[in-house]
Amino acid sequence: MQYGHYDDAAREYVITTPNTPLPWINYLGNQDFFSLLSNRGGGYCFYRDAKLRRLTRFRYQSIPADNDGRFLFINDAGDVWSPTFAPVQAPLDSYECRHGLGYSRVSGARGGIQCDVTYFVPLDASCEVQRVHVRNLSDGRKTLKLFSYVEWCLWDGLDDMLNLQRNLSIGEVEIDGSTIYHVTEYRERRNHDGFYSVNTPIEGYDTDRDCFIGGPWESLSTAAVPAFGVPTNSLASGWYPIASHCVAIDLEPGESRDLVFVLGYAENPEDDKWEPLGDVARSAPVNERVTQRRPPAGRGLGADDRADSSGGSSSGAVDQRGQSMVAGAVAPAAINKAGARALLARFSTTEQVDAELARLATYWDELLGQFRLESADDKMNRSVNIWNQYQCMVTFNLSRSASYFETGIGRGMGFRDSNQDLLGVVAMVPQRARQRILDLAGTQFPDGSAYHQYQPLTKRGNHDLGSGFNDDPLWLIWGVAAYIKETGDFSILDENVPFDNDESLARRLIDHLVASWRHVADNLGPHGLPLIGRADWNDCLNLNAFTTTPGESFQTTTNREGGVAESVFIGGMAVATCPDLADLLERRGEEELAGQVRDFVASMHQALREHGWDGAWFRRAYDAYGSPVGSISNDEGQIYIEPQGMCIMGGSGVDDGRAATALESVNQRLASQHGVSLVAPPYTRYHVELGEISSYPPGYKENGGIFCHNNPWIIIAETMAGTADRAFDYYRRITPAYREDISDVHLTEPYVYSQMIAGPAAPRFGQAKNSWLTGTAAWTWHAATCWLLGVRPSLDGLVVDPKMPVGFGEYTVTRRFRGATYIIHIVGSGASGGPATPATLSAPGTDSASATNSQSGSSPATSGTSNTPTALATSVTPATPISTLTVDGVPITGDTIPVAPAGTTVEVEWVARS
Repeated sequence: MQYGHYDDAAREYVITTPNTPLPWINYLGNQDFFSLLSNRGGGYCFYRDAKLRRLTRFRYQSIPADNDGRFLFINDAGDVWSPTFAPVQAPLDSYECRHGLGYSRVSGARGGIQCDVTYFVPLDASCEVQRVHVRNLSDGRKTLKLFSYVEWCLWDGLDDMLNLQRNLSIGEVEIDGSTIYHVTEYRERRNHDGFYSVNTPIEGYDTDRDCFIGGPWESLSTAAVPAFGVPTNSLASGWYPIASHCVAIDLEPGESRDLVFVLGYAENPEDDKWEPLGDVARSAPVNERVTQRRPPAGRGLGADDRADSSGGSSSGAVDQRGQSMVAGAVAPAAINKAGARALLARFSTTEQVDAELARLATYWDELLGQFRLESADDKMNRSVNIWNQYQCMVTFNLSRSASYFETGIGRGMGFRDSNQDLLGVVAMVPQRARQRILDLAGTQFPDGSAYHQYQPLTKRGNHDLGSGFNDDPLWLIWGVAAYIKETGDFSILDENVPFDNDESLARRLIDHLVASWRHVADNLGPHGLPLIGRADWNDCLNLNAFTTTPGESFQTTTNREGGVAESVFIGGMAVATCPDLADLLERRGEEELAGQVRDFVASMHQALREHGWDGAWFRRAYDAYGSPVGSISNDEGQIYIEPQGMCIMGGSGVDDGRAATALESVNQRLASQHGVSLVAPPYTRYHVELGEISSYPPGYKENGGIFCHNNPWIIIAETMAGTADRAFDYYRRITPAYREDISDVHLTEPYVYSQMIAGPAAPRFGQAKNSWLTGTAAWTWHAATCWLLGVRPSLDGLVVDPKMPVGFGEYTVTRRFRGATYIIHIVGSGASGGPATPATLSAPGTDSASATNSQSGSSPATSGTSNTPTALATSVTPATPISTLTVDGVPITGDTIPVAPAGTTVEVEWVARS
């Protein structure tokens, strides 16, 4: 079942009903100011940091699920409704939500009135703009009252929820004409404020939530002020500060009116926080010259709270000098509004707003123009050309910090996460990627380890979580190598970067990379494999935690210091990424150090062969007792996805058949119609020696869920093994465009990847969770473009090595690379073979044979005592095609196109001859 459709020409997803299975959201914003917006107007906004600079409130786990946001109420002669459907939920005559690139447009109609609202965050402004268009479709005159609504958060998202004994007493606002300012804590330790404004005179306002909704027992769906059609002019004094404008709209038949609302953030210098006395009335930009902060007359909708008949503000709040009165006391002068007014002046007309929307469209044209696919597969085209790239930018901006699943409160930017996110954006925003690398390296410790997370506002490490995740250092090498391959900018390696944000410890970036390698090389366990520390990529595999205390964090509890628990995954990651470090060192003339790195890689390959191989797949780890994890010898959790992908990406087993055997084990034991599960069989009891992974119910998250983030590793491994049919099949199983028809099963947005899809052992097999902010975005982009379509950057040029199935047909990739444009026409395919057939996506219960094997947890491998399953005795032997590669009509040897001069266009043709 579908709840909308793609509009590829407009680069939009069109939602045709407000009743989607979950709130389907969009992200607005690019650098400093961000808004999350659902198809029903829900969500929240913040400046840079969703924890420390949150402007508007959002209550997770509320009923309805999407109960907070920026809402409009229309009172049409007593008929009250919302164009976004929420919060009033009055039935609409028509509804449509179009989520686009950095904007969303929601349209609703009822009773002869249509209201369209376009939301976006401008490219270089700390605000959200809401362009409202109201049209009279009826044949009679309409007299309307339109009410806006947002609820302010008291800045710190966590403290806002917890410290009620203080926070219910500190909320303050100022009213300046048609602008409502959120000034809580401004007069003491803050120099920033929020504001919500409309570009027209208002009939009144409300800033106290209970006055607006009618008391503590009411809700937004039945709010009293919109129902009465009269604002109360309430002034927040503690409790729950809001911002609501009342605008009167009179429309003749066919007539329309445009309004612009701006929800923004401003900062002032510490020595310039206040307006000079007497300047308030002179500089106010709209009709009511009022700056006031006083308590409402009552907590409910009483006569004293209502606006007077002239629509003016309540009197007595401001003296002639412009000083605000707060509960009878004289407060400091009004806040300095110069910055806010300058920002509002930029968006005071619809013409200005439309021009900014056009700028936004041009911006995305440029970003998405770095890579374009033309093929006969519309789903692949829209995934690669639009939505996957778009999601990569969102994950780069926010890491895993703020979504409808991540609160933005418990974590900041992830070290591991952000390095992986670079894979998806280095071509689009190379300068921002460069700065991100330097920010990440600045949170590293001198021994090569790093803070696992840092706060985006301060760029300092998150002490609450600390370090000890032993894969983190290697991700910095991966991210830097990806950046240099894309840009050719070796100068970044000479940038001086502090350790632990201490400038006295600053060293060259290349020294940081060497420290990353040494941290792994100097921390090996009994089998010569890297020690796992608190965890590796899988934060939930906690081999040193041994926690039995309810509610205790698996990631921060005191760990056993045994020097025994090892990670095969980190070993695979080391052989996958350290050769890049050796290459970088060699190109800088540091051959001796490069040789040491290569010797380490060779020894790690040997350790993986001797101690990482289990007979038919790679083991996952060794626990604190030295026992294997992810082995046929285990009764549960016999095979994990991570080492199969990472070890093969590092080249382990590619030349001796082990890679093909491991991938066949993945297909037999982990693959299902909805993707490849993380582990099988899932754990049915808590294993204290394994930690959080075994605490999840079978089939969810890391315990047998389809953790989409590492499915691309298997896709890449399959292309390296030459099994293109299976690689592309796995890609389609998790890619949203191919799952759109089963949205009633999938639940999350059909245009972006989710972190997890419930696995075969789960009661709700196929349901997705944790959409948007997931490493799946960057990794699937990397797998699709660099390995399936086969156009990837290298230090020496652009590699063309396609691995799409033969049946995919011809396709053309237009790729901008280091200033030149490459038009690459692919005829045929890079490889074919493998026993997989494309999965048919359907509801649970109509699964394929491979999914049945995974669901039951059984396979030929579990029936005997041998480590070599009989079903895997014959590994896949892919066809090896012969190809020709021509550049501007001239055949070249090999698969790497030399770097062309900037500004040139290069015609490339790759033809398979098998």
